[in-house]
Amino acid sequence: MKQYFDLTGQVAIVTGCSTGLGVQMAKALASQGANIVAVARRQNMIEAVAAEIAAEYGVKTLALRCDITDTDAVNAMADAVLAHFGRIDILVNNAGTGAVAPAEDITDEQFYNEMDIDLFGSFRVARAVAKKAMIPAKYGRIINIASMYGLVGNKIAGSAPYHAAKGGVVNMTRALAAEWGKYGITVNAICPGYFYTDLTRDTLNSDFFQQNARTMIPEERYGEEGELDTATLFFASPASAYVTGVNLPVDGGYTCM
Repeated sequence: MKQYFDLTGQVAIVTGCSTGLGVQMAKALASQGANIVAVARRQNMIEAVAAEIAAEYGVKTLALRCDITDTDAVNAMADAVLAHFGRIDILVNNAGTGAVAPAEDITDEQFYNEMDIDLFGSFRVARAVAKKAMIPAKYGRIINIASMYGLVGNKIAGSAPYHAAKGGVVNMTRALAAEWGKYGITVNAICPGYFYTDLTRDTLNSDFFQQNARTMIPEERYGEEGELDTATLFFASPASAYVTGVNLPVDGGYTCM
């Protein structure tokens, strides 16, 4: 029987791997045998995540603190992974932020910060990993976590910098796919809709958002834990070698209307 999603022995970096969707995707990759490098700014949290994944899935893990707005730190992180594992097969660019305010009140600092983390941060990590590991190996799977808000606007929560940054991630995904395809590297993006995490639960459960979900989402609900797993594994699979430059909404149908 062919194991389409077998990642045994591969090494996956997941940024923003201290809470929420990053941890869920790291566990999905570990469930198929990938060794996990948990990357975020809070050392104590990624160490706990790495220990939990190692205990639950029996894979090797590494916790590395890194601020993705710091180029030197990003390069050092990639070097540390290579020194420890000798390879980087998969990158999940998940670290991000989100400024919410009416567009007319957004400050320069909010806009710069959003672009620096969500867009330039994702590029910094992809650049380092591709140059140091994937291009020399002639193999790689880069998965950028964009957003359905990178594909559409919205009326209920003003977040123009987030839309701009995630829209940038969407087209950066295409650009990197076009450039790096000749090296056996695929670059794809997942565009999640509304998902429950520790950071979003209270907002999503508000009466206002619940009513919006029934109106705007064909499935009339939010994403649950684990519902990004298969998209992550599909893009990470060696069997998906001919899939690149794709932006896949996982949004309950939000962007189909």
